[in-house]
Amino acid sequence: MSVQHSEAPTRTGPQRLPAPRESGKAKREGPRERQPLLAPILRWEWTRRTLRVLSLLFLDFVGVAAALTTALFMKLVVDGHPSLVAAAHQANHWTSFAYLVTVLLFARVDLYSERSRRPGLPKIAVALFQATIVALIFALADRQHFSSYYIFYGSLLFSTVYICSLRHVHTKTTGYLLGRAGYRRRVVLVGNGSQIDAVAQAISSRARASVQMVGCVSPTTRGANGLPSLGALHDLRDILLGAKVQEVILTDPDFPQEQALDVVDTCHQLGVTVQVAASTMEILIDRAEFIPGAAVPLFRLRPPVFGGIDYVIKRSFDLLSALAALALASPLMLVIAVAVKLTSHGPVLYRSVRPGLRGKPFYCLKFRTMLNNADQIQDDLEPLNEQSGALFKIRQDPRLTPIGGRLRQFSLDELPQLINVVRGEMSMVGPRPLPMRDYEMLADWHKKRYLVLPGITGLWQISGRSDLDFDDLVRLDFLYLEQWSLFLDLSILLKTVPAVLTRRGAF
Repeated sequence: MSVQHSEAPTRTGPQRLPAPRESGKAKREGPRERQPLLAPILRWEWTRRTLRVLSLLFLDFVGVAAALTTALFMKLVVDGHPSLVAAAHQANHWTSFAYLVTVLLFARVDLYSERSRRPGLPKIAVALFQATIVALIFALADRQHFSSYYIFYGSLLFSTVYICSLRHVHTKTTGYLLGRAGYRRRVVLVGNGSQIDAVAQAISSRARASVQMVGCVSPTTRGANGLPSLGALHDLRDILLGAKVQEVILTDPDFPQEQALDVVDTCHQLGVTVQVAASTMEILIDRAEFIPGAAVPLFRLRPPVFGGIDYVIKRSFDLLSALAALALASPLMLVIAVAVKLTSHGPVLYRSVRPGLRGKPFYCLKFRTMLNNADQIQDDLEPLNEQSGALFKIRQDPRLTPIGGRLRQFSLDELPQLINVVRGEMSMVGPRPLPMRDYEMLADWHKKRYLVLPGITGLWQISGRSDLDFDDLVRLDFLYLEQWSLFLDLSILLKTVPAVLTRRGAF
């Protein structure tokens, strides 16, 4: 997604900045791009709001109804009486109530708000879990009798999958339509300039709709990192009104506190959304503990390890999900094992020695994708390494077996690591375990990632995989350690599927 720069004047002082408008001459130049028939309508805010809410309400209804029907149908299949009509008839009894509770809880967490404020998968999962608890309590209070409570957790599973999938398609489709209709979310970055470029790049690559970076505003009047300066900080109100800004982002963690409060107050008065780029200390404060009795207020930063109830929750989630995944993937794993055996000489499984928790080595299991002597000839291939830092990756690795490349593209070679999870040597989600060759090249600050169990997947896999710089990958691990929650794990697992299927950054 490209970042567009407005043609705002660069002089300082109060000024009215009109929204960019194409001249008649510019319109006549080059072929006109075809726009959707709804383009004029989509440019009106009230129609966008109405269409957004109605479409999301419809998709949520479809997701809830389909989840209840699917859960009941699966139960009938297990009982030996599969009937989709019977399942749909039984689902009708609960659909209206389940949908009402879901909508109320979704609205509570802004899941029907504009796309720039609308939360993602973790909030959806939390709201659906809460809706399931409310439905269960209501059923028990109404003296409903169940032979099992499968309808509740089964519906929770399918509704999470269906609604998240439908909303993902909705986000992509509406983003495309809004972009074709000429809609741009107009953003101004406010800060001292040191972080503006990084924040602008991150927003442009991850924004859900096209973004127009209008410019930047700072205590000084100089532009920063290619963005034009729109004026001084005390002119912010006039700038926001003149440029029709919809969102302001405070990019600098060291921005003066009093000035930041003034910025937030001004934006809220004008109905402009405010977002803040978090600093390192703001991330760390999530695991701060207050120390009573000190001469000054002090907080102790806990190490980012999973202990106590967090460990019990994560380990239980890992064990149950790994066993379920093994049961579902076992036919595919059998086919892969036969294919590996028939297409190359050597064992089916490759046991790679890798550092685990606190750097303790363990055997990481993988389907063999390379020749038997791959480790011995790696030294000769070092000059061909295409990765920075400690990683070793080659797109056209000559050591790959006939099917090894395909297995790696879709990460199917890593399925045996489910066994490592059951053994307690790995987690479903966590920092990826590196080969010993890479581990020995790590800097000391990199090794913080080994304070927890390594994972089958992680933020690496859903954020670009092999396309990212090594230091960026390590920072993603740190962010995961600081922000861990069960719903973050669930979110990463669900996002891993499209990342793997699209083969983004895989080689």
